[in-house]
Amino acid sequence: MPVLMLSFFLGYVAGLRSLAAPAVVCWATYLGWLHLAGGKLAFISRPSTLTLVTLLALAELIIDKLPQTPARTAPFGLIARIVLGALCGMALATSDRVSPSLGALVASAGALVGAFTGYRARHTLVARLRVPGYVVALTEDAIAIIGGLLIVAHS
Repeated sequence: MPVLMLSFFLGYVAGLRSLAAPAVVCWATYLGWLHLAGGKLAFISRPSTLTLVTLLALAELIIDKLPQTPARTAPFGLIARIVLGALCGMALATSDRVSPSLGALVASAGALVGAFTGYRARHTLVARLRVPGYVVALTEDAIAIIGGLLIVAHS
């Protein structure tokens, strides 16, 4: 599958869970699925980066379920999703020797789409299924994590 399409989808994952996509990229680099050594993104390969990003991603999974957590479409959260999605797109593109800037741009678009469609889908499902929000959020967590792993495994 072309790396730019994968970059878009990984950006989409960042739109759903801002730190799931970076965590998946760190793990993919650690496992040797992505190759970033010697470049500007080589820091992603460090064990300290892997540990920090994984812990932050786990914290996000918990914080997302709290009632006072702002919407992913609020400015700060949306900007974070776009930036982190872009970084992930750069990593995929770099590993595949495609323009990192193009990978970042495509993944940023994916993050925007993911943030807004994920937000709308979550609220619609909660209303239609009449289930607590955390039930839908847990399903969304699984989609983001499994989807992210499948994306980097195919890059």
